Amino acid sequence: MSKLLIASLLAATAVAAPAFAQDVNPTFTGPRVEATLGYDHVGAGSSVDNDNGDDDQSIDGLLYGGGIGYDIATSGGLVLGVEGEITGSTARNSRGDYTSTFGYGRVRQGRDLYVGGRVGVLANPLTLVYAKGGYTNSKLDVLAGSTTQTTDTNFKLDGWRIGAGVERSLSPTSYAKVEYRYSNYEKGRIDYGSGATSGRFDVDTDRHQIVASYGFRF
Repeated sequence: MSKLLIASLLAATAVAAPAFAQDVNPTFTGPRVEATLGYDHVGAGSSVDNDNGDDDQSIDGLLYGGGIGYDIATSGGLVLGVEGEITGSTARNSRGDYTSTFGYGRVRQGRDLYVGGRVGVLANPLTLVYAKGGYTNSKLDVLAGSTTQTTDTNFKLDGWRIGAGVERSLSPTSYAKVEYRYSNYEKGRIDYGSGATSGRFDVDTDRHQIVASYGFRF
């Protein structure tokens, strides 16, 4: 009888141990680093009047860059994380004529900085579904001008970002994920080629991205 009881206890322990490990899932815990590639669309927001007969206020391209993060899996089944990212983009227009109005000269998407957090739930022990949000700072390189002068300026835009994605563990140390993000930039300033800087002003610029990432955990 005692041998049967001991065997039953050992069997129960063997079943309970994996269940407890899933409560605090080690797969999605710890520091991580990743490379990102995807689609990038930047355009005028909904408050901008595009009825100009020659609308050239959106650009598309390839997003590329990388990020770092740190995640903690809780005993309640949630995964909480913080992350940062820096990206570049090939998005630009190809207009060759110069005007004094932003949106009609040559516009090129510059670097983008992001810092934020995410919260996720496990669809299964190897798959995380998550939402994210945070602060983003973007740079637009603009070559605008008139018939007598051209100005190479940088627009620095401040805004917020939200998004959602799915992450899949590929091994104990590697993962892949796909993600959609929407950003809106509400404030901006101009850094002129001369070194002068404008004050902050209101803007309305939207950004949509669909990206895939491959990364490693440590």
